[in-house]
Amino acid sequence: MLAIRLPAEVETRLEALAQATGRTKTFYAREAILEHLDNLEDLYLAEQRLTDLRAGKSQAVSLEDVMKRYGLED
Repeated sequence: MLAIRLPAEVETRLEALAQATGRTKTFYAREAILEHLDNLEDLYLAEQRLTDLRAGKSQAVSLEDVMKRYGLED
């Protein structure tokens, strides 16, 4: 169970969208969270990879090498 407080303007917009589409506010809140969560997870993964690269814990691979490795070269 999750309870969130939204600014009044956001709550009003969410309510209007729900009424206009016949969906619930919960439906749209869930959709927004799931979409944003995917983006946040991708961002944090990229930041961790960059941190590892800068710390010498991993190495960069050129696009050319990736293409060769997976048989995608011209």
